[in-house]
Amino acid sequence: MNSSIQAKLVLVPFIMALILLLIAPSSEGAITCGTVISSIKPCLSYLQGSGGKPPQPCCDGCQSLASAATTVTDRQAACTCLKNASQKININSQLAGGLPKSCGISLSFPISPTVDCTKIN
Repeated sequence: MNSSIQAKLVLVPFIMALILLLIAPSSEGAITCGTVISSIKPCLSYLQGSGGKPPQPCCDGCQSLASAATTVTDRQAACTCLKNASQKININSQLAGGLPKSCGISLSFPISPTVDCTKIN
C-alpha cells in the first residue's frame, strides 16, 4: 500500500475524534434526558396507576433528580424531558403533578405535559 494512503488512513480516527469533540454538547452541568428518565423510571407503574403511595425507589429517583438539577439549564432540560415523556406515554397527570409532594421532596418545576419549561428559573 502506498505510504501516502497509509498516512491518511492513520489520520482518519484522529479526525473523527476531533469532530466528535467539536459537535458534542457541553457537559458543564447540563443534565441529560437519559439521566432524567433513569431517575424516574421506577415511577412509571405508579404514574400509570390510580394512586396510593409511590414506591421508595421512585422517591429515591425523584430525590436524585432534584439533587442533579442544580442550574436553570438543568431544570429546564429535566422539565422538557419529563414534559415530552409525559406526552408520549399514558400517565395520570394528577399523580405526576403531585409526585414530588408524595415523595416528600421539593422539585423546582412541575411534572406536567403542559408546562412551559422555558419559564423555569
